[in-house]
Amino acid sequence: MSNKSLATRVVDKMYNNDPFSLWLGIERIQESEGTSTLKMKVRNDMLNGFGIIHGGVTFSLADSALAFASNSHGIQSVSIDNSINYFEPAKEGDVLTASTEEVRITNKIGLYHIMITNQDGNKIALFKGMVYRTGKPWFNE
Repeated sequence: MSNKSLATRVVDKMYNNDPFSLWLGIERIQESEGTSTLKMKVRNDMLNGFGIIHGGVTFSLADSALAFASNSHGIQSVSIDNSINYFEPAKEGDVLTASTEEVRITNKIGLYHIMITNQDGNKIALFKGMVYRTGKPWFNE
């Protein structure tokens, strides 16, 4: 049995088999049951035609934070509804942090808010995600 927490073992398994999060350059800062904090540097190939981060990249960072936080209880959970509000743009070189708050969790549903901030603490976006908790454990223990 590993000395790592259940949350870390789940996120290890997910992250190490997630080519897209790896391609984004997402760095795991913190994880525990119901939470995840991720960091990512905005690269040139993440910019849109306006020279700012593509909204889909910001959404994807938040979606990864949602996945890690919602699965960190050890029950496989899948996204069923997401939305995002963009407050200000990010540019190349900015470092974005996605911080997750578990708003509510039941046996079947979880609701999460993910705040995306830049290196100056400015709020870039707020993502709201709902997951379905399948009841299937990540590990048989």
